[in-house]
Amino acid sequence: MRLRLVKQNTKFDFFKRWKLWLGISGLMMVVAFTSFMLQGLNFGIDFRGGTTIRTESPMPVDIGVYRDAIAQLELGDVSITEVFDPTFGPEQNVAMIRIQAQDGEEAVSVNVITQVEAVLKTVRPNITFVSVESVGPKVSGELIQTAIIAVVLAIGAVLVYIWLRFEWQFAAGAVLALVHDVILTIGIFSELQIRFDLAIIAALLTIVGYSLNDTVVVFDRVRENLRKYKKRPLDEVLNISINETLSRTFMTSVTTLLALISLFVLGGDVIRGFVFAMIWGVIVGTYSSIFVASAALLYLGVKRDWSKPDANAGNQYANIDA
Repeated sequence: MRLRLVKQNTKFDFFKRWKLWLGISGLMMVVAFTSFMLQGLNFGIDFRGGTTIRTESPMPVDIGVYRDAIAQLELGDVSITEVFDPTFGPEQNVAMIRIQAQDGEEAVSVNVITQVEAVLKTVRPNITFVSVESVGPKVSGELIQTAIIAVVLAIGAVLVYIWLRFEWQFAAGAVLALVHDVILTIGIFSELQIRFDLAIIAALLTIVGYSLNDTVVVFDRVRENLRKYKKRPLDEVLNISINETLSRTFMTSVTTLLALISLFVLGGDVIRGFVFAMIWGVIVGTYSSIFVASAALLYLGVKRDWSKPDANAGNQYANIDA
């Protein structure tokens, strides 16, 4: 007996209120963009420059005590957070101390790091320093530019690929869905002020690939059904295509989410930001493949000229392997 998350031969009408779905998506993008403009992102050391010191102690972390000890060094704004993880033992109390690079310096000096470790030893003699990571502000600025270029180039490559494989209306719908996913992901990180570092950029690029794969599966079925149902309106063809691929879409999304949720709970704090971005990306990517990409295709329309002798005319790149 095979497991089915969606029954066979579903007949959901996804486009009964397609304008409403596009409106909701547009509103969410505006909220995400507004949050980004007002709050910005909680950039990690990768993008801000500075030093992160990870500490571990058998005694509970007291952020106030840590902060008072470091305050005498007059290092400016120092961020101290306790790290919670279900995999930690009862005597494994971890804290992350982030020190931004001082003015005129490429990174926090070794002398400053030594002083921080010394003052923390006075309040927690049994504290250990698990890792120390430093990134200069010049390098972090270059990383921001490189990250933006990487995301833009990925979306641009998708535009060309879909345009060649299908038609420009399909390409516009797919790119709109990808932009929607990226903006909403950046927006949720801005709204919740979750640390944004290089791992999140990797997650964004992964989300672009995942969402594209889901969209191409739907669009491929749409193209087949446009030839099969030559007289039916476009909204009916889109509904048929999405219903036919719905079981595959949900099965892929649910199995992916099961693995990601397991990593989020048990994988540790180091990869938690990346996994959270992936979970959010799978959810919005599945949503956008149905309610954004396909709705945009319905709005733009598709020219169907069946008087041509070759049904593939106008789609000369249609058989390029994905």
